Amino acid sequence: MITATKPYSILITDDDTSSRETLREIVEPQGYRTVLASSGEEAIEIVREAPVHLVLLDVHMPRMTGLETVQIVHQINEILPCILVTADPNENVIRQAFSVRAYSVIPKPVSKNILLHTILRALLQAYGGLHSEEAGS
Repeated sequence: MITATKPYSILITDDDTSSRETLREIVEPQGYRTVLASSGEEAIEIVREAPVHLVLLDVHMPRMTGLETVQIVHQINEILPCILVTADPNENVIRQAFSVRAYSVIPKPVSKNILLHTILRALLQAYGGLHSEEAGS
């Protein structure tokens, strides 16, 4: 099993409470700390003020979309990996996501295995510092 060598913080941003809670219930048992935001604006404030290592964002939110939020997050911290989740992963959304340098786009309903694998890859690429428990490191 691959785990983080330190407790990474994941900011979960979704205007839907049950979606935020579902994502939290997937990542917290893996040892990640979570911070929850209900809007892009709230996520930006958290990124400015708290140590966050990865951001999970819904694409479709009122006022500020996940895509717009990723652009601003990268102005604050250009290496912060951002993973978008969407119920509508069409070609246009995927193209826009990569134009704002999102790490990945994951379709809803979210697959636990795909989400956790994508988070691990993103953290490894951004920060290194992951190890395999089987290797005993």
